[in-house]
Amino acid sequence: MSSLPLSVAQGAAFLQLMKRYVVDYTNSHDQTETAGIMEADYLLRMGEHVVSGRDGAYATATRRQFEQFPGLGLTVHEIHTSGERLVMRFSEHGASVRHAGARAAWGGIALYSWNGSRLTANWVEQDYLSRAAQLASGVAHPVEPPAVAPWDTSPAAPEERAVHVVRDWLEAGELASSAGVVCDDAWNGTAPVRIVEQHSIVINELFSCGPVVAFHVVQHGALAGDFAKQPAEIGVPVKLHSAGLVHVVGGTIAHGRVVRNRLDLRRALDRRA
Repeated sequence: MSSLPLSVAQGAAFLQLMKRYVVDYTNSHDQTETAGIMEADYLLRMGEHVVSGRDGAYATATRRQFEQFPGLGLTVHEIHTSGERLVMRFSEHGASVRHAGARAAWGGIALYSWNGSRLTANWVEQDYLSRAAQLASGVAHPVEPPAVAPWDTSPAAPEERAVHVVRDWLEAGELASSAGVVCDDAWNGTAPVRIVEQHSIVINELFSCGPVVAFHVVQHGALAGDFAKQPAEIGVPVKLHSAGLVHVVGGTIAHGRVVRNRLDLRRALDRRA
């Protein structure tokens, strides 16, 4: 597996690989495509979950998803690459056979690494709490508009200044309290929720594609009242995994999106009860 640095000139090839990932693999439900898209030791991280190996746990998890949502589709809303790294904001949507055909559309943000020919790793979060709520209620969210020409996106070289701005913002605990940065499904009119009063943060991934900065983080802190089911939960120490992308303009964060792993946190809180 090559470890040579990748250039912006290779961004077009990265985008074409992701087109194959979205069109030929995910939306076609053709798992035979993965051998040409991912390395055998492909690594996926989501929340506390680490899925290692393209043909083992990853293939099994994907097959279960396709079985639950036989018509599953993936729509790309934003995609950015530096040639070396790539971030994609997307929705998955479909009807669940486990919920009498109830439908749902839920957002996700994924941060990909590759070696110039195949994908090697992915940090991702998907809004499974929103999915669960839609399947339970029987009322699906609309699918956001697609990117007009995702595979024709212009690659952009990293901007260190943009990375510094976002690092400072994350460390200041402003992830869920900045105007223009929309969390989870609040774009659809759901009331925004502050989940964690941040005490510290672990930055797993942070990179720039021009002025667009992508990140995966784990916030540590006290549970905020907005997310608590009962008063006893308020202030409980928690950790929250999130993936996001933000646009830096003039040295400040102009707008962006964040997907927080609310479902895993909710389940962890319920186990404590």
